[in-house]
Formats: sequence, C-alpha cells, structure tokens
Amino acid sequence: MSSPIPGFHAVVPAGGAGTRLWPLSRAGHPKFLLDLTGSGRTLLQGTVDRLVPLAGPDGVLVVTGVRHATDVAEQVPGLDDGLGRLLAEPSPRDSMAAIGLAAAVLLERHGDDVVLGSFAADHVIEGTEAFETAVREGVAAARAGFVVTIGIHATGPSTAFGYIRSDGPLGVDGAPSALHVVGFTEKPDAATAAGYLATGEYRWNAGMFIVRARVLLDHLATQLPALAAGLQTIAAAWDGPSRAEVLEAVWPGLTKIAIDHAIAEPVAAAGGVAVVPGDFDWDDVGDFASLAPLLPSGPDGVTLGAEADVLRIGADGSFVVPGSGRTVSVVGIPDAVVVDTPDAVLVTTRAHAQDVKSAVDAWRAAGRDDLL
Repeated sequence: MSSPIPGFHAVVPAGGAGTRLWPLSRAGHPKFLLDLTGSGRTLLQGTVDRLVPLAGPDGVLVVTGVRHATDVAEQVPGLDDGLGRLLAEPSPRDSMAAIGLAAAVLLERHGDDVVLGSFAADHVIEGTEAFETAVREGVAAARAGFVVTIGIHATGPSTAFGYIRSDGPLGVDGAPSALHVVGFTEKPDAATAAGYLATGEYRWNAGMFIVRARVLLDHLATQLPALAAGLQTIAAAWDGPSRAEVLEAVWPGLTKIAIDHAIAEPVAAAGGVAVVPGDFDWDDVGDFASLAPLLPSGPDGVTLGAEADVLRIGADGSFVVPGSGRTVSVVGIPDAVVVDTPDAVLVTTRAHAQDVKSAVDAWRAAGRDDLL
C-alpha cells in the first residue's frame, strides 16, 4: 500500500442536485449520496476510499451544504469526530467558495506549506495506480507554485466536457509528465471538439485542482479580493465560538462563481497553471446515457436493480431502473431509459438523456417541489 503524501489534504466538494439523473437524484438526496454503480458504496464513499491512501485517514475534508451534512457524516464515519473535517456551507455559493473555504481553513490549521487537492464527490474513476501517480505529480508541481489540474485522456470529441489545452513540458522535479496550460475552453460543438483532439494538445477538464492553499488564496485576492477576504474572515473564526455569527454575517455576501472562472482561466492566461495527464478511466456520471456503460450489461440491456422485475421485448439497449417494487415492461423501444421510483416515473431514450434536466425545470415551474 502506498504511503500518504506529507502535507497533502484532499478536499471533496459535495454539492449539486444531479438533475440529469432525476428522479433517482433529488435536491434532498443527490447523486453523490447514491450507489449508482452497484458497488455497494456511494459515489461519495468511493471518492473518499480513493483519497485516503494519498491524504491519510485524517487528511480528507468534505465540504457540503447544511442540508446534506447529516447524511454525509453518516456515510463517512469519522468526518465529524472533532477534527473538523466536515465543513457545512450555509447556502450554495458555487465551487470557488467551497474550495476556497477549505483552503482558508487548512491554511489556518496547518500553515503556508499545506497543499490541497479538490476532487468532486460524484465522479467514477477506475485505475487506482494511474490516479495516484497523477495526484503525486500534481502535488510536486503545486509545491513549485503552480495551480495544477488533471487532464483526462479524451476518448472522443465529447460536447459534454470542457477542454484543457497544453503546450510544452513544465520541467518540475517529481512531475515528469506535467505540462504548461495555455487555456481552458467551455463545452465546444462536435466539430470543434474533433479538431481539438486532432492536435493532440487537448484533454478533458474534470475539475480536479491541486494547489498550495496560500497560492490559491493569493490568486483569489488578486482576482476577487472581497471573496478572498471574506473566506479568510470565516476561516479565522471556523474553529472558535464565533463561527455561526461570522458565517451569518459574511457568507451570504460572497461572490457566487466557479473556480474555473475565478482562478483557472485567468491564472492560465498568466502562465500559472499546469496539467498532469490523467490516464485512467473517468466519468462524471452526468446523465443516464453515461451511467449505463458503468453497469454490467445483460443480453438485452442494462438494469440498475432486480433484473427479475424487468421485461424487454424489442427493446435492446434499454436502461431500466425498477425502483418502486413494481415490474417494468419495455416493448418496442430500443435504447429506452425507464426509471421507476415510488413517486415519479421517467421515460426517455439514451439520446435524450441530457434533456432530463428540462423535466426537472418544468416540474419546478409547476410548483411541484415535492418531486425535486
């Protein structure tokens, strides 16, 4: 077993509602709290399992909303054990506030040399050795002062992910495969994505960042000084009796922005971002079409649940979740997606899996918050 990296702490932002996986994923019980792969471990638990060998059993922090703090603590025993490794946000302020809060708290507790790595709670990764190698190289590059991201080897011109463009070796000891980052691109169209891959300079952006806490907060102070100051004010009070009072006064006024826009893009433009290739299987489980290949496939399709409760006739490639106790029959609809829960049923196709979010938006507009 590999030894933990000295001075490294893993931060797991656990937020979002996973609306494209509705009605399995809900605002009150989002996808990171679910076992979506049939492994017996939820996505959050799988993420923590992956990080403990790198950060040590006391080196993983989870940042989540107050609404989910109890569930998170139950799924990851020991987080809420007095060491302060469960950070509960009063309200969602996007990824910069979540990761920045963890960075500021770690800086208060461990000083300027602490390195953090941020890894989303709801991703699936296969290839432990390759993942660990990438993180260790990322930490080495971060100690040299860079903001480091892990770029995923693109298996095709996906329009669902952002892209990282690299250019030339970084030249940092301990990070032989690290490259300079030229820039980031949001989700492109298919033709543009294909052009990117043809150059060999682009990888998928999985939103993994490794950086010294001091470097991150210094960059934030340059880009968004009020946000940096607010997070440091909160962090200074976090382990003391005035936490609740300071949170109530400061948190609602923090800028709501993603770390990609706040830090990664402007710092890359100034030459301060590096990428380490991540040559492991990765999926952000963004919809039912991406979830299906992660599960064992039967002769006619994929089932998440009891296969005995599903009947398929002329429905090859269908993905069925019999989650209500009823039997589900799919007739004459190849590549169908049928998700049956006690209070809601979804029927779509794999081709329209990205459109499930529109159903959630429509039910919200209709005032059906009980379904969300």
